[in-house]
Amino acid sequence: MRPLGGVEARLLRLGGRLVSPGGRRGALLVLIYHRVLAAPDALLGDEPDAARFGAELDLVGRLFNVLAFSEAVARLQAGSLPPRALAITFDDGYANNLEVAAPLLAARGLTATFFISTGFIDGGMMWNDLVIESVRHAPADFDLADLGLGRHALPDVAARRKAIDALLGTLKYRELAERVRTARRIAERAGLPATVAPMMNEHQLRSLAGRGMEIGAHCIEHPILKRLEPAEARREIEGSRARLRDIIGAPVQAFAYPNGRPGVDYGAEHVRMVREAGFTAAASTAWGAATRASDPLQVPRVAAWDRTAGRYALRLLRAATQRAVATA
Repeated sequence: MRPLGGVEARLLRLGGRLVSPGGRRGALLVLIYHRVLAAPDALLGDEPDAARFGAELDLVGRLFNVLAFSEAVARLQAGSLPPRALAITFDDGYANNLEVAAPLLAARGLTATFFISTGFIDGGMMWNDLVIESVRHAPADFDLADLGLGRHALPDVAARRKAIDALLGTLKYRELAERVRTARRIAERAGLPATVAPMMNEHQLRSLAGRGMEIGAHCIEHPILKRLEPAEARREIEGSRARLRDIIGAPVQAFAYPNGRPGVDYGAEHVRMVREAGFTAAASTAWGAATRASDPLQVPRVAAWDRTAGRYALRLLRAATQRAVATA
């Protein structure tokens, strides 16, 4: 990512101040990440590696005032946000959040909030990662026809990425138990080594919290809440908070809805459950920036990246102009 020039940076800071002046007229931009890779991975091309993430942090640190998610939401509601307010968030709980992302954040004096799906702590693996890693390890002729998932020729990386997209798209909105069961069968078919374990363990979570990073909840099994019975949805929301509180020995105020699309992946009933569980701030994946009119339990977030620093910054500023009010 080409760095910003001095004049370019000053213009973008001025633009950011005009977009988000702080105080009662301020807006909050929230970035969403999942992994930060130690090195580029052709099968995870949308995920930043350490070099790209570091460059993005350099730019964010120059243009924005970075706050932890819960603090930012509280100050948004109180009308006390600084100009150009921004929060950095991570979903799911990958070990590289601690190993790669946290040192890069700390080196720049920046903080972030990490939303953890507690069912995968200590060696678990999310169903989508099972699929991705299975396709990585699969033979060149990967036959899943008997599972209703077709036969895939995998001669190169492009073919493997195409197969991953197809499989994830097919499975994403099936019932959770079926998704997990099918992903495990795909892993068995691929001969996926049992040593693949990408998520944090309890010790790593405590270490992350000990570095001053905020820990938030992201349900237990990362379900689509709209597809669960109310009692099960409540168990997912409340159970994840209780487990994290026990691990880190501190309050857990922030929550992120799995998948996060208002009205599609979660509904108004789940917002009520989040409020009743004691969370004070929650994140969706509606696009844009939050204002004082936004529900603090449905804060929008953006995934913004580009090939140059200038284009990346402009993308962020454009997102900040989109005042989103998420309603489930």
